[in-house]
Amino acid sequence: MLDDMRDLRAAVAGYRTAATAAGLAWPVPAESPAGQPPELVYRLFGVDRVPEQLAWLTSQGMHEHRLLPNGGWVEAWPTGGEPLDLLSLSIGTPFPWRQQMPLFHFEYIFYTFVLAGEHEGEIWRYELPPDTLDLAVRAAPSAAALFTEWTRGIAAGVVAHDRTNGWLQVGGGSASVGRLLERDLDPLAFPVSLVDEPLVRMRQRECGVDMARVELAHGDEGFDCFEELSDIVQATRASLGV
Repeated sequence: MLDDMRDLRAAVAGYRTAATAAGLAWPVPAESPAGQPPELVYRLFGVDRVPEQLAWLTSQGMHEHRLLPNGGWVEAWPTGGEPLDLLSLSIGTPFPWRQQMPLFHFEYIFYTFVLAGEHEGEIWRYELPPDTLDLAVRAAPSAAALFTEWTRGIAAGVVAHDRTNGWLQVGGGSASVGRLLERDLDPLAFPVSLVDEPLVRMRQRECGVDMARVELAHGDEGFDCFEELSDIVQATRASLGV
């Protein structure tokens, strides 16, 4: 869902306050004006409007610093067709694969902002291959909900400042999911690997993922599913000249 802008601003401000109190340096202004997306954004993602919430998030300077849990950052507006390549992992999503923009990046995990339709404003997450072709799933119902959950993670002590790299880290290594659940936090909101987690399948069913498609991707035909969508992505890039 699309957040009320006051709620989104408050959620990001709350996260910033908690993050800096935990020791994270936040070398960007408290808030910047929303910038307009370049024309390329409309062409890439096949939409005729971009939500104000997304425009505001990309305008806050967070793409220049690793301010999110596990050293993540907010993506800037795209300058080429590369974001479409990431969307080749959108197997079984209940919305067109192209109508989402990669927004939060955590090295081998990335989250997207859904741009249109009844899922507009939702945040979805993906893990990069080779063993994660079937993990498309909603991370949060909205951006404000995501930042609020990260703030709760800091308050619970599961997300803490790491002096060695200056980032906020989701602690616990392979035990991260268990620690998050113990503190009544949603593991899917946090950039931790969810390979072989039953929680993913349950959430996929809840948020409308095509489970028949997921089963194909999980089985022997998994790479074929990925290749099929990859071919569509490359054809789209070629048609757009990006």
